[in-house]
Amino acid sequence: MRRKTLDLLLVWLGGLLTIMLLVAGAGLLFGANFTSSSVTTQLAQQKVYFDNTAALNAEGPTVSKYLDQYAGQQLLTGTQAQAYANHFIQVHLNAIDHGKTYAQASTACDLAPTVACNAQDQLLFEGSTTRGLLLNAYAFGTIATIAMFAAYASFALAFFMLVLTLLGLRHYRQGDPEITI
Repeated sequence: MRRKTLDLLLVWLGGLLTIMLLVAGAGLLFGANFTSSSVTTQLAQQKVYFDNTAALNAEGPTVSKYLDQYAGQQLLTGTQAQAYANHFIQVHLNAIDHGKTYAQASTACDLAPTVACNAQDQLLFEGSTTRGLLLNAYAFGTIATIAMFAAYASFALAFFMLVLTLLGLRHYRQGDPEITI
């Protein structure tokens, strides 16, 4: 095989890889933006606001330690959703039935049903469901962040491959057509 043929093949391969990395980066960037904006839009529609600093401090250090930074803000990001779910809702759920989960409390309530037990059961169900939905928003927010970094890496690799491809093209043009491998 002639060296120029190999060089041309490598230039085409580098060009194809550059295009593939650009397409992958564009797809990742679209996915990151779509996911991030979906999380923000859906959380904004719920109109959840963090309490002010005084109210958070009144909740105690287990709440205020994590939520003071968001005091008075609307819950709009996955990170905020995680903080609210784990350090506000979970704290209140733990206080309802001494830290029992909905499944544990429901089983106990089924064995000895009372009006108070059913009310607690309902609160635990609603709180657990809300917490789970907020943690899903956090998960998707994290996926959006990972996709954004992956898009940046893909664009950086595409640029690197473009440089290598252009150097290979220059080498192809300057190479001796008589050399064989």
